[in-house]
Amino acid sequence: MHELGIMTGVMDAVTKSAQEAGADKVLKVTLSVGEMTECIEDALVFAFEALSENEPLMEGAELVINMIKPKSRCLECGAVYEHDRFHMFCPECDNFANELLAGRELQIDSIEVDIPD
Repeated sequence: MHELGIMTGVMDAVTKSAQEAGADKVLKVTLSVGEMTECIEDALVFAFEALSENEPLMEGAELVINMIKPKSRCLECGAVYEHDRFHMFCPECDNFANELLAGRELQIDSIEVDIPD
């Protein structure tokens, strides 16, 4: 379950950023996760909930995950197309050589915090 390791890194980065901003509470964390990372959304949510349970700064924070579908460009004909993890052949020319344009993302898009007056 590599999702636990990934979420540990996310939590560390979010906690550090929130503390640097002078926040006393993290309200919401928004992530973009590409399907080609093979992360399972439910496992990420479970890891987030488990890790934030004993972290006062993160307790009760909302997690929003935007799953990004894979998109590639065919290196033969130039067609741009969406696909899943297992069917990457070009729908126009049936070529197997492609350049992945989207689907490997793993980033924190935003962190919403509460900063005391």
